[in-house]
Amino acid sequence: MADHPAGYVQALAGELCTHHADLLSAENDLGNHRRRLAIVVRFLHNEAIALDIRQGLARDLNLPQPTR
Repeated sequence: MADHPAGYVQALAGELCTHHADLLSAENDLGNHRRRLAIVVRFLHNEAIALDIRQGLARDLNLPQPTR
């Protein structure tokens, strides 16, 4: 991978911020959804919570159901 001058990288970052704000917003939204999904996955795999509750949530969210 070629090294680029710092000015080049900053120019690209500036262009992204000014001309592609919708892309940055979508990236932020995607990050939020990933964090929420991680919380749900931790809940579904938490064996301290009753299996039927976790299975019901997984079923409602169309996710694979836990087996234990």
